[in-house]
Amino acid sequence: MAPGNFSLPVGEVEIHAVRSAGPGGQNVNKVSTAAHLRFDIRRSSLPESCKIRLLRCDDHRITSEGVVVIKSQTYRSLEKNRSDALRRLKALIKKASARQKKRIPTKPSGTAHKKRLDNKKSRGNIKKLRSPVDEQ
Repeated sequence: MAPGNFSLPVGEVEIHAVRSAGPGGQNVNKVSTAAHLRFDIRRSSLPESCKIRLLRCDDHRITSEGVVVIKSQTYRSLEKNRSDALRRLKALIKKASARQKKRIPTKPSGTAHKKRLDNKKSRGNIKKLRSPVDEQ
């Protein structure tokens, strides 16, 4: 599966409307415009490799039970907040599904090694010159 090619069935994502916090006048007190999204990773239809990477992900939105919880209250309308929460969920899954390149260990070149040692010697000599002179 390519990192961006996936679809989530509607039944796997729970979205509830809750009251939004913050400024907004009387609209905040009357209307439930914030979207509260819950997505259970273990019970989802995602590929196993993607599930494992998602569960290992160090993200505060993933609970210890393996449930992604996203609360969106940026906009004043429920529909915009719902689509924002879904967009953030898809971005999280896309990030987790991308395979990281395997690191190829490298060594510094001989010139870089020699330059580093020469720099260390010159710094040591500078510090040695700072010491008090023995008068005999």
